[in-house]
Amino acid sequence: MRLWSIHPKYLDAQGLVALWRESLLAQAVLQGRTNGYRHHPQLRRFRDHRSPIAAIAEYLRGIHDEAARRKYRFAAGKINGSRTRVRIAVTRGQMLFEWHHLLEKLRTRSPEQYARLASVARPRPHPFFREVHGTVESWERPKPSASQAACVSEDRTRICTNGTG
Repeated sequence: MRLWSIHPKYLDAQGLVALWRESLLAQAVLQGRTNGYRHHPQLRRFRDHRSPIAAIAEYLRGIHDEAARRKYRFAAGKINGSRTRVRIAVTRGQMLFEWHHLLEKLRTRSPEQYARLASVARPRPHPFFREVHGTVESWERPKPSASQAACVSEDRTRICTNGTG
């Protein structure tokens, strides 16, 4: 399960559909409707929110908005009706870690998308997240490689797309 912190506009079609499905699963987990993924580390930030179900619903709305912009027809009725304005903080280090991870996926899966995004120096967060200073989140699994961690913590504007930093 990958609940991306970066804005869904950066995902290719396959990534956006996967994010929608995984986020719906996360919503079901938080609602207690499934036993799978109950202890998944990426759910921690939603569980820590004062209104976890509303938080995942807002996250899903952000994905749905991007899908609608692309003229995809994701079923908005699957999103819980709860609302919140209290956004979730995401560290800059986490954003860069995920950005590197996405670029690596796109390099082979969607070279055209990779070419369009490779020059982005500072990706935007998902609309429900607000970016704050910090390194890779403690719940992230697996831990970044030494070169990736150095890049994320030393130079917050530079993106590592290879092992050299």
